[in-house]
Order: sequence, then C-alpha cells, then structure tokens
Amino acid sequence: MTRRRTASRAVPYAFLAPAIVMFTLFLILPFGYTIWASLQKVKVKGLGLGRGGRTLVFAGLENYRSVLGDDEFWASVGRALLYGVILVPVMLGLALVFALLLDWPWTRLRRFSRIAIFLPYAVPSVIASLLWGFLYLPAVSPLHWLLDWFGLPQPDLLGPDRIMGAIANIGVWGGVGFNMLVLYTALRAVPGELYESARLDGCSELQIALRIKIPQITPAIVLTTIFGTITTLQVFAEPMTLRPLTNSLSTTWSPLMKIYRDAFARNDIHSAAAASIVVGLASLVVSFVFLRLVQSRAFASENQ
Repeated sequence: MTRRRTASRAVPYAFLAPAIVMFTLFLILPFGYTIWASLQKVKVKGLGLGRGGRTLVFAGLENYRSVLGDDEFWASVGRALLYGVILVPVMLGLALVFALLLDWPWTRLRRFSRIAIFLPYAVPSVIASLLWGFLYLPAVSPLHWLLDWFGLPQPDLLGPDRIMGAIANIGVWGGVGFNMLVLYTALRAVPGELYESARLDGCSELQIALRIKIPQITPAIVLTTIFGTITTLQVFAEPMTLRPLTNSLSTTWSPLMKIYRDAFARNDIHSAAAASIVVGLASLVVSFVFLRLVQSRAFASENQ
C-alpha cells in the first residue's frame, strides 16, 4: 500500500520531468552562464616578456559600466524604441480591426480570412525579411517596375530616410496575424448575451464594438502590447537580414546586433553578456511598468 501511494505521488513529477529538464538546459543554465560571463573579463599577462597569456579575472560590474557608458549601445536602444513606436500601434491597431471584423456577425469566409491573416506569422522572420528585401530593391522589385511603367517616382525604400519604415513594415506583416488570433480568441469568449442586450437597447455594431467588445478584451490587448514591446527591444532578424542589401544599416543598428558584433566579430563575449543582461532587464522593467500603469488605471476607473 505504501509503495503504491509513493508511486502515485511520483507520477506527476514523472510527467513534469521532461519539461523541467528542458527548462533547465535551455533557460536556467544559459541564463546563469550569461550572468557569470558578464562578471568576468580577459586580462592579458606577460606582454613584453616574450610570452603572453590571456586569463579570466573577476571584473565585478566593470562590464556593465562599460555598456551603460557606450554611446553606440544607447544609439541602438533609441533606434529600437523608435521602431517600437511605429510597430506596436500599427500592428495592434490592425490586429484589433481584423479581430473585430472577423467577430462581426455578417462576416463571410471567416475561416479563410482568419487563415489568410495568420499565415504571414508562420513565415520565419529571416525568410520574410528576404522576401520584402527583394521587393524593396529597385533592380528586381515588381513594385518599382509598376511605378516606372506608370511614370511614377520610385522611392528608395532602403535609403536612410525610409529604412525604419521598411523594417517596421516587415514586423507588422509578420506580427498582425498572431495578435489578431489572440484578440479574436478573447472576443469569442465574451458572452453573447451582452451583445443581444445591447442590440435590444438599440446599439449599432460600431457602438457594441467600442463600448462592449474592446473593454471586455482589455486584458488581451495589454498582453499583446507587452509582447510587442518586448519584440521591439529584441529586434534582430529583420535588420540583420536586410543589412547586405543596403548601406543604411550599421552593425550596431539594434541592441542585439551590437551584442552579436561584440560577441562574434570582436570576440568580446563578456561585454556582450553584460549587454544581454541589460537588454533583458530593460524588457522586464518596461513590461512591469506598463502592466502596473494599466492595473492602476483600471483600479481607478472601478472606484469612480
């Protein structure tokens, strides 16, 4: 009896074991190694004596001070924030509009439309960046050919003045579908009795959308906003893929591009590790502050 009881208690842990092992191997251990590497630095010893050597020494917070005092790092953060100012409102705005349209009672081809809007999200970001990159190039782009055929000016979408919008367009194209699905799922969970009561009171579909649907899915909107904010600070694949196609993108255009350059081009893994921790903490702080602001605003509106 005791053995059977012990075995039954061990069953949940047996089912959880693969997830715990994967979580430890691919998250806890890399995170711990990154923290350890960020606190180390390479010291060159024996210069001028005929034999030189490189050894690891404890650096404390020196790498973090170096990162926080790096103008290139802050310039990349500024570009990432500007990218987010463009990306997040446009992406979530389109996702909300599509979700509301799909939830409209008289919408036809709802299943096909849902799949068509979601499909770009299934395309890997590198492939999406290559596709859009060749659409941006004047020499091979059918869009430029059409503009030339109609005698219209051909804008340089990869130029310094338009590169931010070009990168944000790729993010919007790939991110609308996922956020639409999250918002649409939240809309489907809203009780239908609310809509019926509103229609009996004479509310139009626009009034129902603005006064019932959007307030009811506020938690989902907050969730997608947090995800979008984290994505902007960690933008990497799009500018990295477009960089060979234009001179408008430097190797430090985004924070993760700078980390990649420091780690693999300059072989400064310790400074790159410190910058990774800073970016991760910044994402956590921004998400936490935004969530607290939304919660405090909701609490204040409930008490009015």
